[in-house]
Amino acid sequence: MAEGRYENLRILAVGAHPDDIDLQCAGTLAKYAERGDEVFIAISTNGEAGSIDAPLEATARVREQEARASAAVIGAELIWLNYHDEFLYETESVRLRYIDLVRRTRPDVIITHDPQTDYHPDHLATGALLWNTRVMAAAGTIKTRHPAWPKIPDLYFMDTLGGINFQPQDYVDITSTMDMKRKMLSQHRSQIEFMKARYDMTMVEFMEICSAFRGIQAGVRFAECFRRSMTYPANYQRVLP
Repeated sequence: MAEGRYENLRILAVGAHPDDIDLQCAGTLAKYAERGDEVFIAISTNGEAGSIDAPLEATARVREQEARASAAVIGAELIWLNYHDEFLYETESVRLRYIDLVRRTRPDVIITHDPQTDYHPDHLATGALLWNTRVMAAAGTIKTRHPAWPKIPDLYFMDTLGGINFQPQDYVDITSTMDMKRKMLSQHRSQIEFMKARYDMTMVEFMEICSAFRGIQAGVRFAECFRRSMTYPANYQRVLP
């Protein structure tokens, strides 16, 4: 919105893997949390493929612990959906579960992956699921565990890895919360080691470069960027912090 904002916003950030939210919008979530908004972080898959040779179940357990530690940094509630990493498909049961996720959290704002330009099938599936279900969650004829949520949330898509193919509409200055973003991402120790072994760069180093790059575009030290879902029904009001 222009200069004002909703009071007591409820924010739902949905990532495909346990570290996606930390990489792409943790600084923004930290700003929401700092001003007293309620933040929910939902993770679609258990991240079990995020290891070179560790057993899948063991990796999934570690990654859930890391995700919970990260969410705790800003006092966010973590919702662990526990689908298999690399195998997220939209079926009727999956769609119903995401409808119920929206109803359970009753968000004013949803942040998730761009379903058009992201690189990973789990990212694309997660983004599409939220785009598909944010309106369905208001339909009382669709029955899930939680009752229908009549408000249609504003939907924002977060940056892609490395910013590839992503055209930002909105920037959030995260200079003041950059340390919180580093702290959240640093909880994912298994992935820091995994990325270092595979790409000779830690996730924190990668994140700092990308955040500085978006900061240059926005005229600040560090920034995160987003694209709005400009589809009906939308109020076209800027509710990012």
